[in-house]
Amino acid sequence: MEIELTKGGRFNLSKEAPNLKKVAIGLGWQINKAGQSYDIDASVFMLGADGRIPNDKYFVFYNNLQSLDGSLRHSGDNRTGEGNGDDETIYVDLAKVNPDIQEIVFVVTIHEGQEKNQNFSQIKNAFIKIYNHESKNSLARYNLREVFSQETALEFGRLYKKENEWRFQAVGEGYSSGLQSFVDKYIAKTKQEESTKVESVQENCTAKLNISLEKKLEREAPHIFNLVKKADISLQKANLTNHKAKVVLCLDISGSMSALYTLGKIQRFAEKILALGCRFDDNASIDIFLFGAKAYNAGEMTIENFKTFIPNLLKEYPLEGGTYYGKAIDMIRKFYFPISKKGNHKSFNPVYIMFVTDGATSDESQTEQYLKESSYEPIFWQFMAIGKSRKDVKGKGILGWLAKAKTSDFTFLERLDEMSDRYLDNSDFFSLEDPESIPDQELYDLLMTEYPNWVKLAKTKNLCIRSINRGSRKNNKVERCT
Repeated sequence: MEIELTKGGRFNLSKEAPNLKKVAIGLGWQINKAGQSYDIDASVFMLGADGRIPNDKYFVFYNNLQSLDGSLRHSGDNRTGEGNGDDETIYVDLAKVNPDIQEIVFVVTIHEGQEKNQNFSQIKNAFIKIYNHESKNSLARYNLREVFSQETALEFGRLYKKENEWRFQAVGEGYSSGLQSFVDKYIAKTKQEESTKVESVQENCTAKLNISLEKKLEREAPHIFNLVKKADISLQKANLTNHKAKVVLCLDISGSMSALYTLGKIQRFAEKILALGCRFDDNASIDIFLFGAKAYNAGEMTIENFKTFIPNLLKEYPLEGGTYYGKAIDMIRKFYFPISKKGNHKSFNPVYIMFVTDGATSDESQTEQYLKESSYEPIFWQFMAIGKSRKDVKGKGILGWLAKAKTSDFTFLERLDEMSDRYLDNSDFFSLEDPESIPDQELYDLLMTEYPNWVKLAKTKNLCIRSINRGSRKNNKVERCT
């Protein structure tokens, strides 16, 4: 017999169903058809006794569908909210739950709710229920009848352990900062933050720089600061919270890009990449390279000069005829690795290249050769084409963003992305018909599609190691880059 709970109500699962180990948590809602399209996601945080997740893999959502211990599985993202029954389901094997996990929190958020001016006032008939996974018999249900006129995130309910018994509580608590509310609340601090050991002078300086940069961004560049927070969410999803890298933006300045520059779209896109650079590098800057018929090193974009950087850039580097990817790739490699020979190069931090173009290159063979040679270097090339391709971005979600088009304007970039005979797969590619056609959060997620795996492989291949002891060569110790 199903028990109906009210807000704050509790249900002792261990007493009511003592032999039950495999349960399902069903979450459902209906979207008011009078409103605009909503994208709603269910997420789960598995918490330790300290109220935080012990590992990023205990944050289960549409891009991480199973917990680290294998006890919890997410059914996947249902973007429409249509149909009867559960919209998304969480399956839990209580017997397999890590004994350090004391609480399992079920939350539902509106993707990009704040940016789209959406909230839960347009969502009706929301519920959470717990039932026997095998028999489908419902044990308890909570219908959220409260009015949430400003909230973009809701904690529906939670499973928790008390006196070694599993219990369920109906919560119904709203938040106005989307998924970030829960990330801030539940993501565990790093071991470095929790450590009470005396840190080196260099590490202390780095911490101060981080705090100083945050304050500077809030004060002088609040728009960039907001973008940095979005980039941070994507980095947490990719387990790159503490990762450091140099970010580079390489821009096509061929004549066909004219409208994109004139309408300010390249300026705004550059600001998004600058935010990623601020998150990856405390210098709060990105290097800019250009290519058309020739290649150019255009200097640094910083939080001091970003507001008019691209318009000023075009005064010095007018658009030109011709498109040569290889010339830009060659210049960038020589800039960061002046002695470029085939072999493993080592750098303090990897270099992340955001390479943007709207047309095909005239030096395909040279581009292929340079990219193969670059696979021995700690450089990752993220190619983004503006136009149509078989890797055209049509929707959200890393697992469902890339839809195949019937025709492609960028067959070479598609082939380049799949190219063999490389030391490491050092590139990724997608296309957008408009650089502003997807929300910022989706863009940052896209930029982290293949890069995290490349970082792991680069570490195993020793492409990126750093010296800890700057003393004699004999006594030097090395540590892998984060």
